[in-house]
Amino acid sequence: MAIEDIIILGTGCAGLTAAIYTGRAQLNPLVLEGSQPGGQLTTTSEVENFPGFPEGIDGYMMMDNLRKQAARFGARYEHAKVDSIELDGDKKILHAGDKTFEARIVIIATGARPRLLGIPGEQEMYGGKGVTTCATCDGAFYRDMDVTVIGGGDSACEEALFLTRFCSKVTLVHRRDTLRASKIMAERTLAHEKIEVCWNASPEAVLADESGNARALKVKKLDSGDSVEIPCKGVFIAIGHIPNTDFVEGLLERDENGYIVPETGSQVQTSVPGLYAAGDCVDHIYRQAITAAGMGCQSAIEAERWLAEKT
Repeated sequence: MAIEDIIILGTGCAGLTAAIYTGRAQLNPLVLEGSQPGGQLTTTSEVENFPGFPEGIDGYMMMDNLRKQAARFGARYEHAKVDSIELDGDKKILHAGDKTFEARIVIIATGARPRLLGIPGEQEMYGGKGVTTCATCDGAFYRDMDVTVIGGGDSACEEALFLTRFCSKVTLVHRRDTLRASKIMAERTLAHEKIEVCWNASPEAVLADESGNARALKVKKLDSGDSVEIPCKGVFIAIGHIPNTDFVEGLLERDENGYIVPETGSQVQTSVPGLYAAGDCVDHIYRQAITAAGMGCQSAIEAERWLAEKT
C-alpha cells in the first residue's frame, strides 16, 4: 500500500481550504469525503457573510466551488468515513469500513452536527424553510418577522439577542422556569423589550403553511399539559452541537463535549505530531465558515512545514 503524504478528513470549509493550500504546495492531498460531502453549508440556501460575495452565494454552490478549486491544484477525492486511526511510528493508519489508508500527515476536519430536537416538521423545514441552527448565518433573512429560539443556555440567549437586530419579536422557548445561561446573559435576555420567554415548554412540532414554510412552533406546557402554538416564521434551535470526533477516542484529548483539544500555543496541532484538527470539530466558540477556512489554512501550513522538516 502506497503511503500518502497527507490525507484530509472532511470536505467542509476547513477541509477544502486545507486541500487548496496543500495542493498548491504540491503535496497531492487525498480528501476523504465522509458522510456529508460539503459539510453543513450544503444545507444553507444562501450564505451572505462570507467575504467576497457581495450578493451572497448558495451554500451548495460555494462548497462546490471550493471543491473544484482544490481539485485544480491536485486534490483527489474518495468517499470514505474513517472509523479509527492507529499509529505506527510517524505513520497514521486510517480504517474506514473495509478500506485502509496510510499517511504521514492527517488533517481532521470532520466538523460538527447540530443537536436537533427530533420533532415533526423539523427535518422537512430545515435549511431554508424556517428551521435553522445559526442566527449569525440566517438571522438577516427574518427581518421584521416573529421568530422563536429553543434553548436556555448562553448560546440560546446569544442567538435571541442577536436576532433582535432584525426580528420584530423573539420568543425564547425553554423547558424550565429559569435560564441555564450565565447571570449576565440571562439578565440581558430577560430585560430586552423584543424578547419574550415561554417557560416550562417542550417543543412538539414545527407547523408549516401551504407553501411548506414554517408558520408556528407547537409546544407543550409542562406545568399545565396544554399544547399551544407560537406563530413564527423562523425556528432557531440552540441546544448545542455534537462534534464528529468519536473515531479519535483514546487517541486525542477531547473536552467534555467531545471537541478536540489542541496543543497549547496552537489552534490546530494535536498531541500527536503530524496530526492536525481544524474547523468545527475543534472550534466550539465561533463555528463560522470563515473561521473554519482560516483553521484549514493554518493546519495546511503547519503540516507542510512539519513534512519539510521530516524529509
